[in-house]
Amino acid sequence: MSDIFRFKRFEIDQTGCAMKINTDGVLLGAMASAGNPANVLDIGTGTGVIALMLAQRFPDTRVTAIEIDSETAQTACKNFNASIFANRISCFGVALEAFEPTTPYDLIVSNPPYFLQSLTNTDERKRTARHTDIIFFDGMLARASAWLTPTGSLQLVLPPAVADQVARRAAMEYGLIKQWEVAVYSFAKDDNPVRNILALGKEGETGIRSDFVIYEHRGLHSDAYRQLLRDFFIIF
Repeated sequence: MSDIFRFKRFEIDQTGCAMKINTDGVLLGAMASAGNPANVLDIGTGTGVIALMLAQRFPDTRVTAIEIDSETAQTACKNFNASIFANRISCFGVALEAFEPTTPYDLIVSNPPYFLQSLTNTDERKRTARHTDIIFFDGMLARASAWLTPTGSLQLVLPPAVADQVARRAAMEYGLIKQWEVAVYSFAKDDNPVRNILALGKEGETGIRSDFVIYEHRGLHSDAYRQLLRDFFIIF
């Protein structure tokens, strides 16, 4: 069975990747915004889907993608090199704490591990991809504070409770305000969102919140979801 996921303008080989393409990643790739960013950093690029979506959306942008898992990093680099955006994407198999940027970033994105203080997966590579603790986010927030341009933005997709915790720490410890937030619901009738897309930065409008619904009903995506991803998904 093929492990290739085909988009309209690129394709993703997921072979050997601990985490496959998922809704969290494509939502962040389609929603992340910071004007017309010159330089973007994707932390924990995984298959490379977010980096490729941003390269497609912003034709003048240079994207740097880092990934701690060596096998996944190799696959992501192959996906980048096979794409029409290869000359604008750089790939490094390195942990966040070992990465040394050469330029400030207008936009930093991540679909990070987010199971805090929970039972961990017995598969070591999936554990690295899915599980973390608040120290990881402290490291990310500290580096975002140092690496972002004055008007730049760190944008993450997280479960709501984790997003709230990260936003509080960002404000109290690292001088990063909540610029905006999108609450993602599976269905319009749901009381609680399943994910939040969180934007943090040094300046900008504060605390703007909007809602986004994935499904009109079971098996049928909402018009908003189809509109958001129509430039990427072949089925739309």
